[in-house]
Amino acid sequence: MLKGTLTSSSNLIILLLARTHAGYFRLSLSLGWQSLLWKILLHPSQSSTVTYHVPKLCYSTILTIIWAFSLFTLVVLSLLYALRCILRFKLVKAEFMHHVGVNYFFAPWISWMLILESAPFVTPKNEYFVVLWWLFVVPIVILDLKIYGQWFTKGKNFLTAVANPTSQLSVIGNMVGARAAAKMGWREVSTFMFSLGMVHYLVLFVTLYQRLSGGDRLPAMLRPVFFLYFAAPSVASLAWYSIAGRFDTPAKMLFFLSLFLFASLICRPALFKKAMRKFSIAWWAYSYPVTILALTSTRYEQEVKSGVSHALRLSLSILSVLVLFGLLIFTLINPKLLLPEDDPMLVDNLPTQQSQELN
Repeated sequence: MLKGTLTSSSNLIILLLARTHAGYFRLSLSLGWQSLLWKILLHPSQSSTVTYHVPKLCYSTILTIIWAFSLFTLVVLSLLYALRCILRFKLVKAEFMHHVGVNYFFAPWISWMLILESAPFVTPKNEYFVVLWWLFVVPIVILDLKIYGQWFTKGKNFLTAVANPTSQLSVIGNMVGARAAAKMGWREVSTFMFSLGMVHYLVLFVTLYQRLSGGDRLPAMLRPVFFLYFAAPSVASLAWYSIAGRFDTPAKMLFFLSLFLFASLICRPALFKKAMRKFSIAWWAYSYPVTILALTSTRYEQEVKSGVSHALRLSLSILSVLVLFGLLIFTLINPKLLLPEDDPMLVDNLPTQQSQELN
């Protein structure tokens, strides 16, 4: 009996290492952004009408619980993926060669940056914050050099050949780093990262727009990542807000673009029909873009105090929480669907030519 239990556990570990790709960090992205949203909404020291004034003890307890759960999820995913890198490096290499999978290499570092920013006991001026910021932002810059470089220098990896909605994760990584740098008072560094992300976002957006959203390069199962279209300008709006110190015209322009893209997507439910037939980990791509948009609407309401801005922030915040809880419930009741065999980012499902290059 003991031998059977050990064999079963061993098979589970092998299965986890084989199928848990970087795309699973969608969970930590969703939880990290949700922690940041609640930190802003519940912060007792803010005098804005968008803040829910709660006792300090209650605020600390709620935020600590949300943040601790986010941290636990990220630690588990990070350890599991570290084992995959050590024991299944060939599969990690396959992800890096995949036109969708490579973009999720930004997700772990973005997640850790969000955990750092939403921590209830660390301020941007703290020396630990500075050290950890460097630890998390350096891999993002290295990935920038690799991915942005090959977009315009490497034949089969030209942007027009590999562009898809997940490519915007690189932009989000730069914007999150810029926002954190601005919080530390590093204006030059934050401007550098914002410029790097914004220029590539403009090129990427035009490329995807002309290629009908990269639909010819994106399997139906992964269509929830279309929500990244309004996530990228939303994060850019937040980053510019932190750099400028107020929600000025450029921040508003990016926010309005996000709202337009959000409305464009939710008015086309048929686009996601095939992806919604069966639960998959890709559904988590619905959560964090909505949370980012809710965060941006919160900053917008601080600048433009009106009934419309208040209703917008309230509705988006409620939608963000509902989507997150809905995904948590679906995940808990469908554990067997978390490691599907038909995941398009698995090495067995890669195009034949790409699979041969790994051998």
